[in-house]
Amino acid sequence: MIDVDEIVALDVHTHVWRSVDGSLPGASDRVEHGSEGAEAMARYFRTEVVAATVPEMADYYRERKMACVAFTVDATSATGEPPAVTNEEIAALAKQHADVVIPFASVDPHAGKAAVNAVRRLVTEHGVRGFKFHPGSQAFYPNDPAFYPLYAAIEELRVPALFHSGHTGVGAGVRGGGGIRLKYANPMFLDDVAVDFPDLPIVIAHPSFPWQDEALSVCLHKPTVYIDLSGWSPKYFPPNLIQYANTLLRHKMLFGSDYPVLTPDRWLADFEKTAIRDEVRPLILKENAVALLGLGGEAARGR
Repeated sequence: MIDVDEIVALDVHTHVWRSVDGSLPGASDRVEHGSEGAEAMARYFRTEVVAATVPEMADYYRERKMACVAFTVDATSATGEPPAVTNEEIAALAKQHADVVIPFASVDPHAGKAAVNAVRRLVTEHGVRGFKFHPGSQAFYPNDPAFYPLYAAIEELRVPALFHSGHTGVGAGVRGGGGIRLKYANPMFLDDVAVDFPDLPIVIAHPSFPWQDEALSVCLHKPTVYIDLSGWSPKYFPPNLIQYANTLLRHKMLFGSDYPVLTPDRWLADFEKTAIRDEVRPLILKENAVALLGLGGEAARGR
């Protein structure tokens, strides 16, 4: 279990790109998004992308006195390729590294009833603490009622749903954008979800370029909606995001890096140089996530 007093930050957005399970086809050399996609991501973020296993990520975050939320993305229907690592593997390894790793899962939203059943099984049998969706990679509109049974199950299980929003490094610069359609990732679609599932905690992932104002509006209007600040260096945060993070949304902003494409070291170094107020920094780096994930006891959950 994570000792929240011993960590300095909680990164709510990290990707597990490599499996340790030799029984998975090609597990030893297959990474998330494939080799071409990983290379494109590295070019987009101007970094060296290192695909890590859960134990490697645990060592990395433990060394920095941080915890992380770890997940994969299941876009099997849209891409024809299963994830490089299974939800079950992430959950099992997270149990071995429970002092620093919180397991989220990803299900293919097009899988219908099978996805709903998987959600229930992953939470009740494997201890998963939330779910990650990537509308662009998974090719779906989040507010399509066809996916509402999925949200109903997640809401019933009282865990968060985290949605990619805005621009993406996935497919960036690749012919045809790698098949990714940016239209699916407008955060305004999540307003419908927040209305129809008022008890479902929703995290809008990333500064939502080119829809930042929409994301801020949804987060401000709907009490169960949060924003994670991953996927962008803080030095590129727009002024309106900084303004709301310092004021009306100071309890709803979450630190996320997007590891491995953006490391927490780089993110935090740039965060130090932003105009975020000193009293707000601890909220963003740890306290808001502790409350959202229920890691700080009843007082935190009731805030």
